[in-house]
Formats: sequence, C-alpha cells, structure tokens
Amino acid sequence: MAFCSSCGGPIPAEATACPACGHSAGSAAVATPANTNNDNLLGALAYVTIIPPILFLVMEPYNKNKFLRFHSFQCLFLCGAFFALGIALMIVGFIPVLGLITIPIYFLMGIGGFVLCIILILKAYQGQMFKLPVIGDLAEKQANA
Repeated sequence: MAFCSSCGGPIPAEATACPACGHSAGSAAVATPANTNNDNLLGALAYVTIIPPILFLVMEPYNKNKFLRFHSFQCLFLCGAFFALGIALMIVGFIPVLGLITIPIYFLMGIGGFVLCIILILKAYQGQMFKLPVIGDLAEKQANA
C-alpha cells in the first residue's frame, strides 16, 4: 500500500491522486515496508518482561500489527508454560525423595529459559517469526485471528 507524501493518507493502487487531499500520486507516493526496524525492536521488547506483550495486545496501534501480536502471544504462552512447569515441580518437590531431584531441574529450567529468551529476542530483532514447537503454533493462530 502506498501513502500520500503530502497528508500521509492511504492511496489505493489504481488511484492517480490522493482521495483525502487531492495531491498527485505519481512519484510522490511512498510505499511502506511490511516490517520496520521499530517493529523488530518492539517484537524483541515483548520477550524482556511480561508487561510489554500485554500492552502490545491492548494498545490500539500495536494490536493490529501481526508481527507484534505473534511475538506477544508467544511470550505470554511461554511464560504460562514456565509457570505451569514451576507449579508442577513445586508439587513434586513436596514428595520426600523426589524433592531432591527437582533442585537441578529448577536450575536447568532457569538456564534454559534464559537462553531461550535471548534466542527469541535476537530472532525478533532480526525480523523473523521464529516459532517454538507447540507454543508458536498457538501464537500464530491467535495472531491471525
């Protein structure tokens, strides 16, 4: 889609002038890229804490961007999976013998989660929609809905 260089309004592909201001749409129309560096930075920011993805899904200009919606949903689903895994490990930790086994699992879960978040931040900053095996499919369905 092209936008008017005078008023910034959208110009249909077959139009010769801007419907909003009447400015000639010849060579003055500027096409916008599908994914800008700002979107990449915001997509990476979605994985830093849990607050930005919630804001991106609620606030008006961001909730229409499929790239940000995908990364926001994937972050929220990943946080939910880690929360559920933590609850399960806590319950198993109350069993006397199995409680000792959960200590290294907590450690591995923390290191693995940190490394996974760094990878997701880098992939989002590069403009890629890197999908995790199960969570990515759920996030993609929600982002396209």
